[in-house]
Parts: sequence; C-alpha cells; structure tokens
Amino acid sequence: MLNENSSQQFVARQLSQLHALEALLLHEKETLQQHDPLALNEVTQQKNLLLVAIKELDSQIGTDQQFLQDKKAGLLEQELHDIEAVLMRCQQQNQINGHIIQQSQLSVERMKTSLLESKTKTGLTYNSKGKKSGGLSSIAIKA
Repeated sequence: MLNENSSQQFVARQLSQLHALEALLLHEKETLQQHDPLALNEVTQQKNLLLVAIKELDSQIGTDQQFLQDKKAGLLEQELHDIEAVLMRCQQQNQINGHIIQQSQLSVERMKTSLLESKTKTGLTYNSKGKKSGGLSSIAIKA
C-alpha cells in the first residue's frame, strides 16, 4: 500500500506542476498582450524554473519501479489521462503564445520599415538578409 501511495503522490505532484504551468502560460499570454517586457522577463524565469522541476520529477517517475508496475497494472489510468489532458492544454497555450510573439515581431519589423522609409528614401539600404535598414545618410553622416 505504501508503494501505491508513492505512485499516487508522484502523479499528484506532476499534475499540480502542470496546473501551475498552465496558469503561468495564461499569465504569459496576458503579459504578451500588454507588451510589458519586465513582467515578461519575470514570467519567463518562473516558467524556466517550473519546467526544470517538471523535468526532474518526470525523470524520478520514469525510474521508479513501483510507479512503472502500477502504470502497467492500470492503477493510474485516470490520473495519467488527466495529466495528458493538462499537458495538451499547455502545449496549445504555448503555441498561442508563440503566435502572439511572432505577430509582435512582425509588427515591430513593419514599424521599423515604416520609420526608415519615412525618414529618408535615399538613405535606405538593405542588409545581407535583404531586410531594409537605414544607411549612414539616414543619421546625417556623410562619408
């Protein structure tokens, strides 16, 4: 019984960590939408710490013989199903956050291009990647 309880504790801890990750990802989405870089740095640090903890627990679970036996015997089916469901929601939210980041980067790039074009069309040059950038003449330096 003690070993089964140990397996249940592992699963409960993992589920708790994944719920915390899910909440953190939702907070990250709000932070991204508010364009708050300081808060985003804090959320990123928290997320990294939590992901390390999740990885460590997952390693412990993967090597625990009693857990593996309990899983094989089907004693943890519902708990593992719950974990998979939360994990899927985390993955979906992470994809949404990634999409928000991509859209923000595109907006910044469009704004940069617009500012460069409005500054001066004659000083506009292209970098090695084919992106527009301001040449020396755009900052009033003549060679």
